[in-house]
Amino acid sequence: MASANMLRIGIDTGGTFTDFVAVDGERVQVFKLPSTPAEPSKAVLEGVARVVGEREGFLLQLGSTVATNAFLERKGAKCVLVTTQGFEDILEIGRQNRPGLFHLESSRPEPLVPSNLRIGVKERMLFDGTPLVTLENKSLDWLKGKIQQLKPESVAVVLLYSFVNAENELRIGEALQDFGIPVSLSHKVLPEFREFERTSTTVINAYVQPIMSGYLSALREDELVRRGRFTIMQSNGGSISPESAEREPVRTLFSGPAGGVVGAFEVAQRAGYDRIITLDMGGTSTDVCLCDGKIETTHEASIDHHPISIQMIG
Repeated sequence: MASANMLRIGIDTGGTFTDFVAVDGERVQVFKLPSTPAEPSKAVLEGVARVVGEREGFLLQLGSTVATNAFLERKGAKCVLVTTQGFEDILEIGRQNRPGLFHLESSRPEPLVPSNLRIGVKERMLFDGTPLVTLENKSLDWLKGKIQQLKPESVAVVLLYSFVNAENELRIGEALQDFGIPVSLSHKVLPEFREFERTSTTVINAYVQPIMSGYLSALREDELVRRGRFTIMQSNGGSISPESAEREPVRTLFSGPAGGVVGAFEVAQRAGYDRIITLDMGGTSTDVCLCDGKIETTHEASIDHHPISIQMIG
């Protein structure tokens, strides 16, 4: 918990501008700098340096739309999906519903991982975690050969019933360590049933992970930032460490908008209102939230028609 006298700096990295609010006792400083999309950490460090000077022991709280914008603009990583043999097309099959039910020319959004980057491995777990088809070492060797051939920037591993028995996902994750690329295991990202939602959420995590990992590690390892405490806003309005955000950036997908909702609701309550509608218009997207007496959260949301089953402000 930050003390009232500690210098606190709130940062919101958007597609166009990076905004700063510095609270130092009774003094409040607000300013913005042009974002640096090619290197998002550059604008953040420039603003922090302007506020901090030679001080130590401050708190940095970062809200970001870097992952959101990378997803919406389809500028994420080249990602491979590794799944149980026979389930390679789950991203396209989905739930058999479509966004425009009565549109004569309705079409589904393109999956983040095209068919040529989806790999089915020979293994199978039953609903209770009992192995039905054993994952053999020769299958792992074959998989490593495919990964070497495809040269992805990240890998999502989603095996059937891995949330009950994660043995095979762990073996695949260990086998792919030598490639030095991020590997998202579904039993860690979303250890829940419903294969489509778990696959979609894990794939989104892998899709934005290289970008967010590079962004956050550049900040976390900077000597200026290391002089203070650094936290990342989650989509549910809470905060996590940068290390956790690097491993599971999907939890920060609505980081920037969540910070706006939390701040707006706090200001509204102080003004005597607890029923508000927030509007956050940025350079890439516009976010609206209804707060009817409190900030609601949900586990059933989507972004651009792709389900994402993590807790977020609804």
